[in-house]
Amino acid sequence: MTSATGRGLFRYTVLFLALFFAIALKPAHAMQKAADTVSTGDVQFTEAPSKSQEMAEGIKKADSIAKLKADSLKKATKDGVTNNGTDSPKSLWQLFIIGFLGGFAAFLLPCVYPMLPLTVSFFTKKGGTRAKAIWQSCLYGLCIIFIYVVFGLLITIIFGPTALNGLATNGIFNFFFFLMLIVFGASFLGAFEITLPSSLANKLDANSDKGGFAGIFFMAATLVVVSFSCTGPAIGGVLSSAFTKGDRLAPAVVMFGFSLAIALPFTIFATFPSALKSLPKSGGWLNSVKVILGFIEIAFALKFLSNVDLAYHWNLIDREVVLSIWIAIGILMSLYLIGKIKFSHDSDVQHLTVTRTFFAMAAFAFTVYMIPGLWGAPLKSISALLPPLSTQDFDLTLGSGSSTNAASATATTTIKEKKYEEIFKRLPKVKGIDDWYDYDQAVEVSKQLKKPILIDFTGWNCVNCRLMEQNVFPNPEVFKRLQNEFVMLQLVIDDKTELPASEQTDLLLSPGKKATTIGNKWLDFEVAKYHSNAQPYYVIINEKGETLVPPQGANQNIPEFIKYLDSGIAAYKKVSLN
Repeated sequence: MTSATGRGLFRYTVLFLALFFAIALKPAHAMQKAADTVSTGDVQFTEAPSKSQEMAEGIKKADSIAKLKADSLKKATKDGVTNNGTDSPKSLWQLFIIGFLGGFAAFLLPCVYPMLPLTVSFFTKKGGTRAKAIWQSCLYGLCIIFIYVVFGLLITIIFGPTALNGLATNGIFNFFFFLMLIVFGASFLGAFEITLPSSLANKLDANSDKGGFAGIFFMAATLVVVSFSCTGPAIGGVLSSAFTKGDRLAPAVVMFGFSLAIALPFTIFATFPSALKSLPKSGGWLNSVKVILGFIEIAFALKFLSNVDLAYHWNLIDREVVLSIWIAIGILMSLYLIGKIKFSHDSDVQHLTVTRTFFAMAAFAFTVYMIPGLWGAPLKSISALLPPLSTQDFDLTLGSGSSTNAASATATTTIKEKKYEEIFKRLPKVKGIDDWYDYDQAVEVSKQLKKPILIDFTGWNCVNCRLMEQNVFPNPEVFKRLQNEFVMLQLVIDDKTELPASEQTDLLLSPGKKATTIGNKWLDFEVAKYHSNAQPYYVIINEKGETLVPPQGANQNIPEFIKYLDSGIAAYKKVSLN
């Protein structure tokens, strides 16, 4: 393979990672099987005159479940089926991959990549022997990892795991992340540079002249500080996934992956210095990577603004608004890649390389793919990042589902007006499934229809909930069971709608106090009765409030979810016969 071909393939890989970095920036819980969680720290308390008799009675009934149910719950606990909202090792591995991809993208930015040959040359010359050079470069890489991981741990210490958990639905923090990513994106586009004080960099650089471990550590610290103008926005992007994840280890895991991707090249090329000759030289293509990442961070920022809009019912950032902005960004990105527009520090595109042409085609194709979404196309590959389809004003697909079946189901009950229906009209829905939003109403419907209740603890900003609603619920076998065999109850635990004083339910967790919002009310109910703060979280109960089978979180394995539903149906029939 010629060096020119090698450089071309390398640039192809670089632009591919940059262009699709948005996928890597998806909140990790969008890709995992474990359920998302919401912190109870967001519950607002006020004094109340009395306790909730009905809810307390429900807990007593739950404690007197039949022996069959008790045995199944015991088995579920043993097998790890019951989800209490904690993260699985798999989800942390996904966070690590997000951090690693982000770190690799950051390594290819103009502030880091040019440092590679200089640093490798320093170690090979100063080390004397190859073994010593390799050892020093490994130590250098470990110091980089240590600095970034400590930064991730400090994030957890400062905010605390409970606060991190609450960021997914907290309006202030989501708006902060939106502004942060907009600023970082503008920085990547060349509007300004975000740098740490030069005095700090100079002091670290001076200390790097010391010999031994101290000198190498300060060299690593100098790289971290000097490259912050490039790595800072990238760090903000990958940390946003950790914040919305809510796990105490998430920031450290993301930073470990991020720092490993930056440290590895320095160690590898110090071990094989001759391989440096095959790398492309620094040039305008590095700034192109930076600009593409800027576009992607601005696009991703809209996800956080949409979170705030949904939870607080602003009704401003509808699905077509986000799609329109993303399409505009895609067009600008395509024009940039073919050299029709350029930013500061960009060099002129003298000719269009094959690599650049392929990525311009990919950007333009992705833009065209999004256009049908303006008229209601589901766009399943990116639907978890978009506001729900129910927020769209113009949807050509309306009426194509089996909504008449849902209407007929409602007509068979004496309850003609659903509580909170107007509030949750923008909540994602599966056409043909008749959803209820109030526990008491669902219990009454269950009594009338002689069907078990499937409680779906969900949220406006729950990505796993959207994946279940788009990939699992519409399956014909799942849909048939949900439509015909269950009373569907959606309890939204992150809704910020203030409850009237007469509806502020007494808290089960804190007798004598009460929650003031719909979300507080159902979050308290979920934690108190089912010992979980997960979303989605599915619980099958009868009209007496008795849990029939072990609850479970998100499960995109359709046969397994069907088995779960069938077990609930069978348990309901068995309890009814007894």
